[in-house]
Amino acid sequence: MAGRFVPRTTAVPRQEPGSGAGAASATSRTWTPPGPLDLRLVLSPLRRGPADPAFRALPDGTFWRATRTPAGPGTLRVSAAHGGTVSATAWGPGAQWLLDGLPALLGAGDTPDDFRPRHRLLALTQHRRPGLRLLRTGLVMESLIPSILEQKVTTDEAYRAWRLLVRTYGTPAPGPVGVTFGTHGLYVMPDARAWSLVPSWEWHRAGVDSKRSATILRAVRVARRMEEAAAMDLPEAMARLQLIPGIGPWTAAETLQRSNGAADAVTVGDLHLPGIVGHALAGNRNADDEEMLELLAPYEGQRHRATRLIMLSGHTPARRAPKMTPRDIARL
Repeated sequence: MAGRFVPRTTAVPRQEPGSGAGAASATSRTWTPPGPLDLRLVLSPLRRGPADPAFRALPDGTFWRATRTPAGPGTLRVSAAHGGTVSATAWGPGAQWLLDGLPALLGAGDTPDDFRPRHRLLALTQHRRPGLRLLRTGLVMESLIPSILEQKVTTDEAYRAWRLLVRTYGTPAPGPVGVTFGTHGLYVMPDARAWSLVPSWEWHRAGVDSKRSATILRAVRVARRMEEAAAMDLPEAMARLQLIPGIGPWTAAETLQRSNGAADAVTVGDLHLPGIVGHALAGNRNADDEEMLELLAPYEGQRHRATRLIMLSGHTPARRAPKMTPRDIARL
């Protein structure tokens, strides 16, 4: 079941103080999910660091997201209402597209009941986290570009690069974000053309090496073809993304987990995940990708969900080796 919702959004014209030109009209809708829903667990994979210019989680449980839809830029505000209902408001040319896609974004197409835990740890975590659903944005480039930035660097380096590039070459998000967040408002990521025009020295300043920047430039040249993967089954979508040199299984899986809600997209080639899965399911913190896939085999079709539950269980090995050392290529 996809849940109950108000079939079409209701336009609510209103003037938000300081919201800027073209941002005065807000559109709203509500949706009732078919079961428990934890907005923080569902939406957290979209957050690229604590200062992500395109995503913000507020202490009151409200979530803001700025993105570039097929209809244009849009800002989405989502919060939980009484009785389990979700309330959403959107601004900008992409507002209607975002609200139409709200159920999918919040996991309406996900099938958590298909997951059958074979390990006690996963059974307990599933019981304790009933609100976990796998999101689906329907947008490939939005997740592909930051995933490329995260290749073989520390998360702090990747988050910094994403933050600098989006704030410099993106556009201010429509809606009342200036009032809500002040000078560090939300930004919509650059479109394909804007990415293609980023000068080499700006990639360097953001700490992005030539290999990752070249991969992004190859991807944005065929952005429309990349976006088509959002409507494909997982094997075809994985193959489509990996047609681009520099995009391998790790990057493709990290992207499709978000864009397609791919419950079986396993992140192979990760520095830490095999050891985490091995430790949780077999007591072997030195597991490699091959052993990880063997341990996850009973969950075929739901292997990404299994890894999400493992990460949420808190049963992860203590770090023994030092973290990867950040490289400041801007000073090289």
